[in-house]
Amino acid sequence: MHTIIANNMKYIRIFTIVVTGLLILAGCGQSYEETKRLSREQRLRLAREDSAALKIAVMPTLDCLPIFIAKDHQLFDTVVDIRLKRYTAQMDCDTAMMRGRVEGMVTDLVRAERIIQSGMPLKYVATTNAYWLLISNRNQRITQLKHLDDKMLAMTRYSVTDLLGDLAVDSAKLKTERVFRIQVNDVYVRLKMLENNEMDALLLTEPQATQALLKKHKVLLDTRQEDIQMGVIAFREKGMDDQNRKKQMEVFLKGYNDACDSINKFGVRHYKDVIRKYYTISEPALKSLPDSLKYNHAEAPRQKDVERAQQWLSKK
Repeated sequence: MHTIIANNMKYIRIFTIVVTGLLILAGCGQSYEETKRLSREQRLRLAREDSAALKIAVMPTLDCLPIFIAKDHQLFDTVVDIRLKRYTAQMDCDTAMMRGRVEGMVTDLVRAERIIQSGMPLKYVATTNAYWLLISNRNQRITQLKHLDDKMLAMTRYSVTDLLGDLAVDSAKLKTERVFRIQVNDVYVRLKMLENNEMDALLLTEPQATQALLKKHKVLLDTRQEDIQMGVIAFREKGMDDQNRKKQMEVFLKGYNDACDSINKFGVRHYKDVIRKYYTISEPALKSLPDSLKYNHAEAPRQKDVERAQQWLSKK
């Protein structure tokens, strides 16, 4: 009798342990499912917030400086959600625009006009002060455009740098096939190739151009001397008629203009904090940046620059 009772107690204990274990596992399972559900809800909420925000593709180039300043110094009305999507290659900005990941981008007219030709209407809201320099490697003794014969030139296809490559070749009356265009999209990689003596010549804008010139490399072509103004800020037209989007654009343009006024008043180097945050730049280069660089309020690009980009693309 005692044996039977003992065995029953044993089975009861085992049963209790098993049931308790199952309850614990069930509880853990519910916790995991709950965690997944919350995580999924959080992801959906973040996605909705990102979709509703005004997103702008930017590069580590000085034509983006007013946008960085407006963002970091609260010149954009905080009621409006404006987000910056940072890239180091203009091609990635294009991809973000064409896939609907951003509403606007800082770019050049050649790239923007090519996107328009592909079927995506864009609106130009501002002309930037971007200028490009064709810089030769000082170790190659390239002092004139004609010396680019049988040399490598780093650029990005279907961009202002591609157009300027053609301009250089035509100006020097060189054969197109004798100047080897090497596509290097990332602005930092392009600069590094010059520093490592891996490239004969390349096209850069600021601040990468200043960093290159500190190493005594030579300027062969300057778009400011050619009266070429290709920098723009473009926004897609689709979906921008919504009242919320219009409000976002008003806030963006006001903040942008205020940032331009501030830079013009205090100078580029006054915003060392912003430059250090958004640009990979040495202290000597930062101190050498053109402090007299001026930024204009948002305005449409010149028609002759738009036509130059269109005409060049029509030949490609």
